[in-house]
Amino acid sequence: MAKEFVKDVTAMDEDFAQWYTDVVTKADLIDYSSVRGSMIIRPYGFALWDNIKNELDRRIKETGHENVYMPLFIPESLLQKEKDHVEGFAPEVAWVTQGGSEELTERLVVRPTSEVLFCEHYKNIIHSYRDLPKLYNQWANVVRWEKTTRPFLRTLEFLWQEGHTAHATDEEAMEETIKMLNVYASICEEILAIPVVKGQKTEKEKFAGAKATFTIESLMHDGKALQSGTSHHFGTGFAEAFGIQYTDQEGKLQYVHQTSWGFTTRIIGALIMVHGDDRGLVIPPKAAPIQVMIVPIAQHKEGVLDFAYNLKNTLSRIARVDIDASDKKPGWKFNEYEMKGIPVRLEIGPKDIENKQVVLVRRDTLEKVVVPIAELEVKLPELLDEIQANLYNKALKHREERTSVALTLPELKETLETKPGFIKAMWCGDLACEEKIKEETTATSRCIPFEQEHLSDQCVCCGKEAKHMVYWAKAY
Repeated sequence: MAKEFVKDVTAMDEDFAQWYTDVVTKADLIDYSSVRGSMIIRPYGFALWDNIKNELDRRIKETGHENVYMPLFIPESLLQKEKDHVEGFAPEVAWVTQGGSEELTERLVVRPTSEVLFCEHYKNIIHSYRDLPKLYNQWANVVRWEKTTRPFLRTLEFLWQEGHTAHATDEEAMEETIKMLNVYASICEEILAIPVVKGQKTEKEKFAGAKATFTIESLMHDGKALQSGTSHHFGTGFAEAFGIQYTDQEGKLQYVHQTSWGFTTRIIGALIMVHGDDRGLVIPPKAAPIQVMIVPIAQHKEGVLDFAYNLKNTLSRIARVDIDASDKKPGWKFNEYEMKGIPVRLEIGPKDIENKQVVLVRRDTLEKVVVPIAELEVKLPELLDEIQANLYNKALKHREERTSVALTLPELKETLETKPGFIKAMWCGDLACEEKIKEETTATSRCIPFEQEHLSDQCVCCGKEAKHMVYWAKAY
């Protein structure tokens, strides 16, 4: 590897945390703000989020949901209505106590999430079974006062969507909860090329105020897990706290059954840590702001730039294409676009024009392919699909290689130290065992996967009868 080209990026195996910091800044995804724990998402980073957002928004709308917008501020009295919810968020909320020069008579919370606002609204607009279901989604920013922060992964303010729905029955609410979890999984696997494990959170790890929380979990390059999206079944808990009732077909008053689900800019951190390498970002073609970067070679020679621009116009019909016609040296450009993870670099110079060909360089393998210009409109989409599939398969292979089985607590501890990753182990369902595992290993239960395996009859911690197979891991 040409180390001089990537001297600004720390090697992954040398210091993974520093590598991550180097990549998010050097690839122009973010800049640091003067506010602790806050980030400026730069145009390239926001274009990446836009692609994810647009694809997810399309799928949310296809499932019958409508976009709305709720206020940024929540009165303290409204937040207090759901006890478990308040206790869960209390350490993370930011308070507004003064407006202008006047002290407020009631404190306001800067939204950490919007359940209570949706509940207040639903109470006002839901009266009859004919008003159900209510399928709403919001794109917004939220604030959580984190102690330790890292760009995308954990910031005081982040961007997300939060879905909030109300249904006539528990069955409908559960169907919605799983449906939206599957939408998140499809975004991760089909667009971001990130394989996920789908399952249910334990009682300890579920969302504050939820009846059940479901999650998709992904595995990073360093063997740590990342919660990549969650979907919550609320049952009637919030409805009872807020008095959200409807008259059913028999004329009886019933409480609605609610759900909530969210997907955030944190997923960009997952993309970086799943696919990145020592040269920087590697972005799957379906998510990439720029899929093909044209780099003219010897562009000062007559006809090269004109040919390159004509090629850009032609290829823009089939891919997201850009061109770098600056006077920087080709080597600098190669390094820059490898750092930014652009899936394909297209090189075109006088000899290529003469031979009616271009050179395509894949970001995932750095392999060079010579393609006749006449075949480019067919070969380029095929190559982009091939890169997309390769990145997914490579990430899946990594996850499988980093997934182990532990039958005893000493075995679980040793595996975490020697081969960090997902560890599958049986669990009795007792909170005391879950807390003991966390205390002794710093690993947490990631989920009770939908696809259960019977590894043994005994709990990995206490040896009593096991109820579930659980994925455990250290996590971001």
